[in-house]
Amino acid sequence: MNISPETLELLKTAITFGLVSCVVAFIWAPVLIKILYKFKITRRPEYDASLALGARKSKAGVPIMGGLLIIVTVAVITYFFNWERSFTWVPIAVMLLAALLGGIDDVLHIYGHKRRSRKLKQVLTLIRVHKEWKMRLWYLLTLPWSIFKRASLWLGSHPGKGIHVHEKLILQFTAGTITAWWIYFKLGEHWRNIFIPFDGYVNIGWWIIPLIILFVMFTANAVNVADGMDGLAGGALITTFSALTLLSWLGGYAEITILNATTIGALITYTYFNIRPARFQMGDVGSLGLGALLAINAIVINKMLLLPFLGFIFYIELLTVIIQVAGRYLLGRRIFQMAPIHHHFELRGWSEEKTVMRFWVIHAAVVLLGVWIALF
Repeated sequence: MNISPETLELLKTAITFGLVSCVVAFIWAPVLIKILYKFKITRRPEYDASLALGARKSKAGVPIMGGLLIIVTVAVITYFFNWERSFTWVPIAVMLLAALLGGIDDVLHIYGHKRRSRKLKQVLTLIRVHKEWKMRLWYLLTLPWSIFKRASLWLGSHPGKGIHVHEKLILQFTAGTITAWWIYFKLGEHWRNIFIPFDGYVNIGWWIIPLIILFVMFTANAVNVADGMDGLAGGALITTFSALTLLSWLGGYAEITILNATTIGALITYTYFNIRPARFQMGDVGSLGLGALLAINAIVINKMLLLPFLGFIFYIELLTVIIQVAGRYLLGRRIFQMAPIHHHFELRGWSEEKTVMRFWVIHAAVVLLGVWIALF
């Protein structure tokens, strides 16, 4: 294989960005840890049911929002040294939007007040008996919205003090829409082609818009769900972004290659501090932001349909939550002892280290398969 000097130079530049990102994150990580402890942004049992598990009680009091280490490092380095309006501004903007959503949720869980969530049965009663006809009409007109809010709870835990599930879905839909708009209307006709493994490229026209929105929302939530054990999400994301770096480098996407490498560097530092016993945990601010970035960077290099391979363990984790919910509402019983599936294995007696490392290995194998498929 003959590699042109330009291609080799791009690889060197990407590795340099990865190393710089790693060092920068290491420099300011202690500062972030002190800030999180100072403002008591820590994991608490009143909103985290998993802390009731015997082996997880020690995680109470560990700072969350450690994902800021990655989000801030990647955003700052990209803005100053890899800013290109055609390729990097939308991925960074969507990452920051998703991270902001997650950060607000993290803070509200700690400092917020318990929020009221009216049951659908109560809404139907108010439609019939409210003394003011204007309010009865209002409840009737907003009934579809009330149904959506209640149905969305099937996809998440009790709303508590944080952002409600339906609010997360709307903001994630907005992030996906921004991505779809950018790719469909700003990057041109060529970007409407979609890579079909073993079959080449097919122009699917405007159908790419709902596909992009779906993958951005699904992937962001998948990474969020998988962030439940020390080192699990960080280690798996290093593998995934390494694969994306390779694929974007082979495809000649210079800015995206550098962006992926920058993310790897910050992830290495984060995972160093997140390995059990963790100094901090990712929190929604990191998992939602990185999940969105993962989806966008795969989509922009036209490997969207390979996301189930590149994000394998994350997709499996989210699918087990969906299966658990379906089993509860349709069959009246649990399919797993606890979802997502890493808690299932934990309840079956696997140690946290054993679960995390086996998930890393399985994930790496499937990501490798995804890279192999991408080369055809």
